[in-house]
Amino acid sequence: MGVAKVIEIVGSSEKGFDDAVRQALDEARKSIRGITGVDVRHFTCKVRDDDIVEYRVDVKIAFGLDESGRHLRDEAQRESLPPLRR
Repeated sequence: MGVAKVIEIVGSSEKGFDDAVRQALDEARKSIRGITGVDVRHFTCKVRDDDIVEYRVDVKIAFGLDESGRHLRDEAQRESLPPLRR
């Protein structure tokens, strides 16, 4: 049985919604491997002087976990992250 983890992030772009999704995916790829899907949940725009100046998307990104539950690209990257606060 496979297990996937899902995170939610926001991507933004001055070019359009497609680029905002790509920006979110590109950022997620920096720290996550094995991405299997992107679910675009919400579209919004920032407007200034009656013009759209920024496109924003809320996306859910799904990725598989290995048997140890790891998903970061490598051990060195994992060790460079700050400790979680509880």
